[in-house]
Amino acid sequence: MKVLVVGDVVGKLGRQAVARLLPHLKRSLGLDLVIANGENAAGGKGLTPATAQELFQAGADIITSGNHIWAYRDIYAYLDSEPRLLRPLNYPLGSPGSGVYRGRGVAVINLMGRVFMPGDLDCPFRAADQALAQLEGSPVIVVDMHGEATSEKVALAWYLDGRVSAVVGTHTHVSTADARILPKGTAYVTDVGMVGPRDSVIGMGVEEVIQRFLTQLPNPFSPVGRGPAIFNSVLIEVDDVSGHATSIQRLDQEVP
Repeated sequence: MKVLVVGDVVGKLGRQAVARLLPHLKRSLGLDLVIANGENAAGGKGLTPATAQELFQAGADIITSGNHIWAYRDIYAYLDSEPRLLRPLNYPLGSPGSGVYRGRGVAVINLMGRVFMPGDLDCPFRAADQALAQLEGSPVIVVDMHGEATSEKVALAWYLDGRVSAVVGTHTHVSTADARILPKGTAYVTDVGMVGPRDSVIGMGVEEVIQRFLTQLPNPFSPVGRGPAIFNSVLIEVDDVSGHATSIQRLDQEVP
């Protein structure tokens, strides 16, 4: 099974880059599943039903998310009605939506870290254990670990090594060069990166972000609307019988 995981999609430019590249990648690579993190797809912070539909129509099969998923109220009911859209599993009981998808011959678990992250979340390690107990019979399992601290992401990958096919990190928007397969067969990368404006500060306007650092004032910033864009992703090949990853490689492109 060939699984493409696409980094955090940022704003309109990110959605346009996905629409431009993803259909070709699905055909040329023979992809079986595409997972995209969409929590920044609407205006750089949050997701709406309409922007989620754009990503689905462009070829994303599953959309994962993180702490910004709650930015727009109209996504709450959509989370309950659309099983292909996930929010982090370890939000408290009663939160809208689900953190686990099962179908298409694969299971996807969406988790969020607690180190340097907002909110009073349940333990992602124990949440993973609970989810895996319900996923017997699904050998191919991909985990999106949305987190700030690299140590927390690495630790989760080692904790789940051999029990899931892949642990991929999202949230920082900065692609990392540590893609590898752990000893028991789990593919890992600390952060996939993002799909959004190349000449930006993790997708946001350069001057606006610099001013926030200089003044420490909460001035608003928004995603850059101009190209070129970067498209960060990882391609993971998984043995669909054992569930073990056989390869992981970065697929990063620039979109004029």
